[in-house]
Amino acid sequence: MRTGFAALAAVGTLGALLAAAPGALAQTVAGSSSAMVENPCALPRNAGNDWAALCKYQAADKQVSGRPRAVFIGDSITEWWLPNSPALFASGVVNRGIAGQTSPQMLVRFTQDVVRLRPRVVHIMAGTNDLLGNTGPTSAEEYVNTITAMTDIARANGIAVVIGSVLPTSGAPWKPEYRPAAQIEALNRWLREFAKARGFGFADYYAAMVGEGGAMKPGLASDGVHPTPAGYAVMEPIAKAAIAEAVKRGGGESARR
Repeated sequence: MRTGFAALAAVGTLGALLAAAPGALAQTVAGSSSAMVENPCALPRNAGNDWAALCKYQAADKQVSGRPRAVFIGDSITEWWLPNSPALFASGVVNRGIAGQTSPQMLVRFTQDVVRLRPRVVHIMAGTNDLLGNTGPTSAEEYVNTITAMTDIARANGIAVVIGSVLPTSGAPWKPEYRPAAQIEALNRWLREFAKARGFGFADYYAAMVGEGGAMKPGLASDGVHPTPAGYAVMEPIAKAAIAEAVKRGGGESARR
């Protein structure tokens, strides 16, 4: 018996199945006495209960026309990439980074902010905030699970995957108790091998940016964590090459079954 994503793929892509769901469900719950409403982002939900920040891009997602070449999902490093490299996020490349997010938050919004946009490629970069405990204590197993889940969802929907390495840092000034350089190196070893085993692209920003003691090279980070314009200038050609290679390999179409 097929289970999980294999079963979904057998009857159609997850994106196709979900595309028909909102309208049908809306008819069922319309006028009912429950917390399920048509537009939760218009209510106080976005004042403190939107853990995964689904409201941030919900309206913008509905305005995306055509099939994007790529969607970048990540944390502040991804979100702040847009104002630093606006040319990268043109010609069908969409930025869906949210400052402060951890990988489980990205997983919660992955269907809304990635799958429903139907990109050819998704660029996933997560891990810094997991190590810094932004959503509380976590484990290597939980990190592996969330990265694996996002890539499984992408593959089930014919979306090629590029995994971005975790950027180097020896510490964040707002979390001085954490010194994650060794853990970042370990995560990147796993991400590289995972990408290779699954046939994903791997954008190795870490190798190009790491300096002494696992910190960012001088001049590439403003606070030890977030890239400066010079840092993003190092990252941009690596991202472009990884996306181009993923598109060349078929943009995820071979994953459709």
